[in-house]
Amino acid sequence: MHDPRMVASNIANGQAQPGFGIVSAVDPVNHAVKVMTQPSNVESGWLPLAAMQVGSLRISCPADIGTHVMVVHIEADAEHGVAAMPIYDAVVMPPTSPVTSQPAQPGELLIVAGCPTPPANGETAPGDATRNAPWWHITRDAIYSGAGQATEALTATSKAWKVGSVGMTLDANGLAVTGGPITTDKDMTAQGTVTGKADVLAAGISGKSHTHGGVQPGSGSTGAPQ
Repeated sequence: MHDPRMVASNIANGQAQPGFGIVSAVDPVNHAVKVMTQPSNVESGWLPLAAMQVGSLRISCPADIGTHVMVVHIEADAEHGVAAMPIYDAVVMPPTSPVTSQPAQPGELLIVAGCPTPPANGETAPGDATRNAPWWHITRDAIYSGAGQATEALTATSKAWKVGSVGMTLDANGLAVTGGPITTDKDMTAQGTVTGKADVLAAGISGKSHTHGGVQPGSGSTGAPQ
């Protein structure tokens, strides 16, 4: 008589189990990948790549070749699997936020584009990162984003932008611009007072140092500024 435990063990071992693999090919149109299973290093057929969201709102983020993924077999059938999720490892680590200089913490979401690509073709080092790539970081208190020299920050009380040395902040006190001039090709209208601490120019004429022509004694009016 056979030991039931041995029979159960043989059945379990004969079924395909979840495992790890390295993405070897990518089909962005069908959101599918081929995977080199580990440690056997045998390439699979095309497998669906699990998505973050499918429906009226759709999020697509195809894996890079060389990405470490977990493969789950449907009903333990080795011929029908899903690349369930990408996995960070000792080579491809979580990204660092340009704002906090550390990885995302619990309760945060960090998206960084242009990171070094995973190693491919048996290499052991990631590829080069893309310069000036965009990023987005939501924390418990604010939403930050940026690309290259441009950054923005949204908090409960203000919205701030910065490009190089020029900054702009919108808050309950109004809109403030520092580090650069304000230029528009259309009219500017103010319901309040326009103040120029250095000077105000109108058609190139200084409001501070202009002279008045046609000045006469008595109650007459002066001419236009010159």
